[in-house]
Formats: sequence, C-alpha cells, structure tokens
Amino acid sequence: MGTLFAQNIEGAWKLSHQNGQEVKDKTIIKIYQDGYFSFGSKETDTNKFISAGGGEFTLKDNYYTETYDFYTSDLEMVGATTEFSLDMVGGKIVISTERGGSALVEIWEKVSDAKDDLTRNWVFTGRKRGEEISRSIPGARRTVKILSGGHFQWIAFNSETKEFSGTGGGTYSAVDGKYVENIQFFSRDDSRVGASLSFNYEVIDGEWHHSGMSSKGDPIYEIWTKYNDAYIKPVK
Repeated sequence: MGTLFAQNIEGAWKLSHQNGQEVKDKTIIKIYQDGYFSFGSKETDTNKFISAGGGEFTLKDNYYTETYDFYTSDLEMVGATTEFSLDMVGGKIVISTERGGSALVEIWEKVSDAKDDLTRNWVFTGRKRGEEISRSIPGARRTVKILSGGHFQWIAFNSETKEFSGTGGGTYSAVDGKYVENIQFFSRDDSRVGASLSFNYEVIDGEWHHSGMSSKGDPIYEIWTKYNDAYIKPVK
C-alpha cells in the first residue's frame, strides 16, 4: 500500500454524487482508518437504515481496491475484491469502476480528518464483570468499531458465513476521558437516531477500555484492541 497516500484519505467522507447525479435522498458516510473502511447508508428524510459495507482497502498511486468483509445489499460481494481508479480532485475523492457491465463513478466530499485518543480501527476482545475479565480472540465472527474524522461505526458480522448481525454509527467526541456517541443511523432501530450516549474511556497498554451504561440502562465495561493486532484471519 502507498502508505502516505492511503493516510491522506483517512477520516470521514460523504457521498455527494453518483454517476453525475447529486445524492439527496440518502445519506452515506464512509470512514477510512488503518487500512480498513466502512460505510452506513440511510434515507435522509426518514432515517430508515438502507445498507452497510466495509472491509480492507489498498491504495497505491490511483489504483484502489476494496475487499468486503460485510456487505448487506449483496452478500455475494463478501470476500470479493473490487478494483477502482481513485483520484483526488479539489480535496474530493473520485472513484470509478465497472460494475454489472456499466460504469460507476462516485464523488466523496471530506467531512473531517480530525484525530483524537481513539482514532483507530478497533475490534472487540474483552468484557469485564465485577473484577473478572473475559477475553475472546476475534476471527471470522467479530465486532469492529472504526473511529476517524469525528465519526464512528460499529459492525457485528461473520465474514465466513456472511451473516450480518447489526451496525450503527454517527459522530462522537473523546475528550478528557469522556466519550460521547451521537447516533445517526442504527440498523436495528431507526427510533434510536438522534440519541446521545455518554461513557468513560481510558487507553491502557494501547487498548480502549470503554465503560458506562448501555442504551438499555445496563452497566457495561468493554475492551477493544487495535484491529491489526488482534484479528486472526481464519485458516482456509
């Protein structure tokens, strides 16, 4: 991967045009961080969840690839790699490819590339109950949470069976040990859009310790590890 160029697209982006048409009826935010990407799509007027996708990306010069770990609108895409041409034009990303025998051209406008203590691609690896910490090794079945450009998205899925369990995302802040999520889309319950959740956070030995009360009012204490450190690819 052309590391410097790849870092230039890290952050949050919004789809503004597709095949020459302005995108108005839906809102799609795409996050890039640590060689990983994810997007969530919703109806702009109703907040109804539409789709989500993501996985690993590579970028060298203007040769860009996406390999999907999850893709709700087309399960056959999971595990497949799509090749694109990518150009940076006036601070915008222009990507193009052929899909289904026709051209696809998208323009993405940068929302933010702000960074903070939690800017990273994370994977869930542990939970604390009382004084007991239980650990898990993420494999094909995993929960990922990508934070960059002031936006977050979590996704629970199984890349082997192509099963998708859920996703949600929006904006966040991480300041002085306080982490606040503002939900902008949620696949399981559109009515949660607009809610804000506040938690405590601490980075200990490079891991994100996340604690507080869940949306249902239950106490939680989660441990998230850097994705590239923790995820073990299943042996084929």
